[in-house]
Amino acid sequence: MSPDEMETKIAKLESVNDQLQAEFDHLDMLLREIGFAAGIETLKEAAKELLDKNKDPSDGDA
Repeated sequence: MSPDEMETKIAKLESVNDQLQAEFDHLDMLLREIGFAAGIETLKEAAKELLDKNKDPSDGDA
């Protein structure tokens, strides 16, 4: 890959990274607005708790 091709690829990757970061920040803000105190981190914790609860055979659903 030539230096010019590498620079073009880097520019594209930086653009994609910027877009993904903007989406991540927007999602984090929305989650905070609806009550997830720490945004995505709180959502991940809640999801893990739900998964753990659903794995527990003593929850009466099995």
